[in-house]
Amino acid sequence: QASDSKREQFRQYLEKSGVLDMLTKVLVALYEEPEKPDSALDFLKHHLGASAPENPEIEALRLEVAEMKEKYEAVLEENKKLKTKVKVY
Repeated sequence: QASDSKREQFRQYLEKSGVLDMLTKVLVALYEEPEKPDSALDFLKHHLGASAPENPEIEALRLEVAEMKEKYEAVLEENKKLKTKVKVY
């Protein structure tokens, strides 16, 4: 009986904290996927991580980093060309 009581308390805790709802939503999304992903675990990780409140900010930062990497590569290329021109003169 003690273990049943602990299980019930834990279940109530998960329900109150929204964990059960979140897991249910992600599992339903996986179920409704027309083409099942190769890794169900990766799907769950991605969708659970995507629900974090700061996620839009993180995604914006990732895009900014990608843009900065492209600009950096372009500047490096330009730098090489300019060094070559300077050597000629």
